[in-house]
Amino acid sequence: MYDRDKALAYAKRWALSRNPSFYDFSSIGGDCTNFCSQCLYQGAGVMNYTPILGWYYNSINSRAPAWSGVNEFYNFLTNNQGAGPYGKICNLGELEVGDFIQLGNGSGFYHCLFVSGFKDIIPLVCSHSYDRLNAPLTDFYYERIRPIKILGVRY
Repeated sequence: MYDRDKALAYAKRWALSRNPSFYDFSSIGGDCTNFCSQCLYQGAGVMNYTPILGWYYNSINSRAPAWSGVNEFYNFLTNNQGAGPYGKICNLGELEVGDFIQLGNGSGFYHCLFVSGFKDIIPLVCSHSYDRLNAPLTDFYYERIRPIKILGVRY
């Protein structure tokens, strides 16, 4: 079961700083998906160690591409049939605390956000790279949006 409360507590704790247990990818392309993966792991409690196509982190040199890559994170969550979390693309209105939003432009998707709440119907998010704590989605510029709903976790 995905523990959304644990994921949220982690997101709020680390949104404006870095957990020293994980590498900070800010200087090599951005830390947004790494942060989202950390939040997701706190709520899921299990990684998927499938080589290349899994979702895991041991160190900067021992991790799956899905741990820190925007599109790989999406591909893992929406195609995972094995251990770990899984989800689907959804409408903004289906999102809950603990889900994710990816932002894109004509070239593709480039940023990943953790859904931390709602103000009226506007999602509030936590993120790294552009560090935010409970920021409204309307604070971000994007041309395309990809909401990802977490459906559960397999052990």
